Amino acid sequence: MSTGTLLSERAPAPARPGRFVDRGSVFAGYVGIGMAIVVVIAFALIIPVQTLVLLAAPLCGLIIGGYANSRSERWRPMRRVFANAVWAGLVTGISIAIMYAVIRLLFVFADTGSMPDGTTLTCHIGPDCTYQRYLHDPDLADDLAAAGITDGASFAASFLRNQVDVGTLIVTLTAGGALVAAGVRSARRVPESASADQH
Repeated sequence: MSTGTLLSERAPAPARPGRFVDRGSVFAGYVGIGMAIVVVIAFALIIPVQTLVLLAAPLCGLIIGGYANSRSERWRPMRRVFANAVWAGLVTGISIAIMYAVIRLLFVFADTGSMPDGTTLTCHIGPDCTYQRYLHDPDLADDLAAAGITDGASFAASFLRNQVDVGTLIVTLTAGGALVAAGVRSARRVPESASADQH
């Protein structure tokens, strides 16, 4: 792979070591925030499918975890390799989770009850309108009843709990991907071109 790409083993201008993580990992965290924006826009706005966000999370972690150490040119010691990857992975995962939750919350709490056919539901703006909207779908109505959701307030409470659960899963998956990247790098032989303190 060419020099300068995210997965390059010799990224340009390696950053100096930091106290807990290398500065290259800090930079990778900023890159991860940008990656989170792209992922959420693609899979929460353009193609609003939650499964795609969950599938993208570990891949983002794998990429950003590898980049954190490539950007730092870090091979050893292993604790630094894992610290770099986990830091970048957590920053990326938390960014994805927050941005995804914000968009989901916006769709629900700004719901005015407008229907595709031009009519408007009789409801209070927010979760109540989304609840009424779901009631118009027989399959969703049965799911709501089975979950004990009977009005806008109970729907809002259930929705918020779901966002916390999904956000936690996103962070876990992203950090897990970063750990895999750190493990792969740690298992590889240190190249001869690496600095002496990493052998």
